[in-house]
Amino acid sequence: MNASQSARERARAEITAEITASARTQLRDVGAAALSLRAVARDLGMASSAVYRYFPSRDALLTALITEAYTALGDAVEGADASGAAPRERWIAVGHAVRDWARTHPHEYTLLYGSPVPGYHAPPETTAAAIRISGTFARIAAAGDGGAPAPSGVLDDQLRAVAEAVAPEAGHAQLALGVLAWTQVFGAVTFELFGQFANTLEPADELFAYTLDRTADLLGL
Repeated sequence: MNASQSARERARAEITAEITASARTQLRDVGAAALSLRAVARDLGMASSAVYRYFPSRDALLTALITEAYTALGDAVEGADASGAAPRERWIAVGHAVRDWARTHPHEYTLLYGSPVPGYHAPPETTAAAIRISGTFARIAAAGDGGAPAPSGVLDDQLRAVAEAVAPEAGHAQLALGVLAWTQVFGAVTFELFGQFANTLEPADELFAYTLDRTADLLGL
């Protein structure tokens, strides 16, 4: 009985992987907004009703793709974060890990950090997966001393909640700098992937290295 259940579970996992692989191809070919369970079914030679047994809606499939992508990027970031290294070295290493992953998986990166998919509202499980990435950057940033003034009002309240989720040890002023530096790093990656540096700052290797160094300076790492 148990062996039979394991076989069914393996078969389900294999079909689920085939569905998400086909969906990633759609991300590349038509974009997330045009993702279609019927198109996935046609690609795999399955009845649409069969695909719906694994993913009851387009949004469920999108959520699976987003969670997988956050998990893969989180693995890359955490793998690059050598905890025994100096904070500045860690910041630079995880920054390069994001850029390397994004350049290798541009469509998955776009799904995470590009334009929102019309009509899709991400459920809490995607936020939980994303925290692995932002949390790594926040914990490294917390090791610096950028000398920023303490935030106040609504921003201080927001940062208090962020700190509780990703870096309880971080002072709010340093965490605010961390958010600024984090968005600068991801902005540089996004600009590169979306062709904003074309005919000007391509290849962007030196610019990205400069961005990581200057954001590390900002953080006092």
